[in-house]
Amino acid sequence: MTGVTASPSSVLATLQSGGDNLVGDALYIVAFALTATVVAAAGAFGYRWYFRERPPRGLTVLLGLSAVVLYLNTAKLSDFAAGGNGGDDLFLVGNVLFNLGALAAATVGAPVGAQLGDALATNAFAFSGVRELEDEVSRVVRSVGRVISVTLPEEIEDMAEYDPVADTTKETLAGKTLLFPRRLTVAELRERLVARLREDYGVGHVDVDLTEAGEVEYLALGSRLAGIGPTLAPGGVAIAVRGDPSFDASPGDTVQVWRSGDGEGPNRVLTGELRATADDVATLAIDEAEVDRLDAERSYRLVTLPVDPAADRQFAALLRTAEETMGVVTVAETDSGSHATVGDLATTVVAVRSTTGSVEAIPPRSRPLETGDTLYVIARPDELRRLERTIGTATDVASDD
Repeated sequence: MTGVTASPSSVLATLQSGGDNLVGDALYIVAFALTATVVAAAGAFGYRWYFRERPPRGLTVLLGLSAVVLYLNTAKLSDFAAGGNGGDDLFLVGNVLFNLGALAAATVGAPVGAQLGDALATNAFAFSGVRELEDEVSRVVRSVGRVISVTLPEEIEDMAEYDPVADTTKETLAGKTLLFPRRLTVAELRERLVARLREDYGVGHVDVDLTEAGEVEYLALGSRLAGIGPTLAPGGVAIAVRGDPSFDASPGDTVQVWRSGDGEGPNRVLTGELRATADDVATLAIDEAEVDRLDAERSYRLVTLPVDPAADRQFAALLRTAEETMGVVTVAETDSGSHATVGDLATTVVAVRSTTGSVEAIPPRSRPLETGDTLYVIARPDELRRLERTIGTATDVASDD
């Protein structure tokens, strides 16, 4: 090798002079190996930073080779652009050996650079607090491959607040593995798992706990609410009567039930809530104590009233069809005998019954909790379980009514 000029084409021509200076060629091949190592290390670092997993070996090798190939091609194109005759000496033995040596050196250096870059990224993230940052943002479930696999437990519990699902459904789901897209947080994975169980298997309610690794720690199922029964308020019943509702009456309207005949004028029998109509038969939601006022053989006239349904009926109907449910938790005794306040709980407390028997509805957030207090809360089943583990024990709702 006689010398090196500033242009890439002259550098390549000098390097590929057929071995006039083997030491110079070897140094430049080493430089190519170092270039491939640095490029592969940078690629591995970036891959680990973005995907939070080890980069594929083939990808990093290809990245290091591409850097060397790109330089060789750029140098050759510059030679053609400058009017050189690079095509005539392309297949000279010296040129071929030089190119093969450069590619071989890049192939050896790229895997080394990938390991260095991956190790550097792992250590840098550990020291810079990225793991803590992931905890604050919500951890991403780690996965291998293109999907996240979630295996359901062999034992599936029943939700105490709802009717149990069919045994065949639980047998089908026991030990089943479901696949989901990668790069989901634990919260997003839980939402997709719940939606999948509801839509594909007809499950009405799902109570599930996932670990930080996306594994199912606890699973309980409840049947889907169907029919008119679950939407009735406490102490209410549904009954079908022959009636003549107005043409614009719709379910949810408050109606008065009137009767006529027996030589008397029209008399109002009761007031109820219209739930459904079919020809001349109407289904009404009424109080249980008023059932005896209606006669199955008589035809009634229904008058729609321009008023809203009772607030208690609306609340009961919404509560029974919502994700949340009513639960009762008794504050357990602790060594210190003192507890947090109502505002410290992550659930909605609608009433507190003290040990003296007095009930405080909608307690203020500053109210302290004492041993023996009974809390009436509205929350999801999983939140109720966590509350029971935190401050006390569950109580049967019926026993406190």
